[in-house]
Amino acid sequence: MFTFLGIDEMAIAYKKQIDDDTAFAIWKIEEQAEDLYNQLQLNEEEKAYYEQLSAGKRSLHWLGTRVLLRKMLNTNEYIDCKVDSHGKPYLINLPYHISLSHSFDYAAVMISKKSSVGIDIEQIKEKVERIAHKFMRKEEMQFVTGADKIQKLYVCWCAKEAIYKCYGQKEVSFVNHIRLNKFELQREGTVNARLLKEPINLNYEVGYMQFEDYMIGYVKG
Repeated sequence: MFTFLGIDEMAIAYKKQIDDDTAFAIWKIEEQAEDLYNQLQLNEEEKAYYEQLSAGKRSLHWLGTRVLLRKMLNTNEYIDCKVDSHGKPYLINLPYHISLSHSFDYAAVMISKKSSVGIDIEQIKEKVERIAHKFMRKEEMQFVTGADKIQKLYVCWCAKEAIYKCYGQKEVSFVNHIRLNKFELQREGTVNARLLKEPINLNYEVGYMQFEDYMIGYVKG
């Protein structure tokens, strides 16, 4: 059973226990890069990768997700976190499925002992409306209307991104392969979805929630 025992409460902005084996947490990145770096155990390959990152948000995001992962796993062991050919992170030496995300000031990590998982966090911005055609089906646009249209679009984006991460294969189109059912926007709710790509036909119930001016989507396989 996964629990949050041992996590430094001061560092966690939000945490949610999905079930006995699955949870996610959000970390507000307020530390300097050096402070985050010093909290990690990195091998030479990881140190070299970090050195190639540009200073600023990109390096802070990389460090922040890994510090949060370490806090959630609550281990003093070296965490061997790799990325497969599809870009999906996985652990070599610990029995957890993981998903990582970040946006501006926040990092998000979801872990599960039994199921593949996916999480996405995005800061809510008006410009999403200009790119909606890149991830929304025409049928979906029909129920994304009204004064809360921008928030609904972010629910859709985060839900599809979470499913994409959970499924873990590159050759998935948000428009052609991931289909969302109509939903009524709430501060925290669920949206039913289907990943349909022959011969794959998978149903998902994606959780979502608004946190400050961010939207979060999360799902387990």
